[in-house]
Amino acid sequence: MQIARVIGTVVATQKHRKFEGAKLLLVQPLNLDDTPRGVALLAVDGVGAGVKEKVLIVLEGRAAGEALGKKAAPVDAAVVGIVDRVDVVMA
Repeated sequence: MQIARVIGTVVATQKHRKFEGAKLLLVQPLNLDDTPRGVALLAVDGVGAGVKEKVLIVLEGRAAGEALGKKAAPVDAAVVGIVDRVDVVMA
């Protein structure tokens, strides 16, 4: 899992049948200090996240598809949680 921020939504009128009714989000992976890490990704929303929310994403195709209850769906990334707070304890 990784932490990311939702930076937009994607509308696709034509999509794979496994994605019918699914919301697509554009998410930006984050470092622990909330700075962007890498490139933005397209993710299927499994929790009802909105723009500007910090979320948990999974990036493995099989895990992403199963997390959404869509086995064998062509999913590379899925939003599986909305982050309320992150506490970092330095030892």
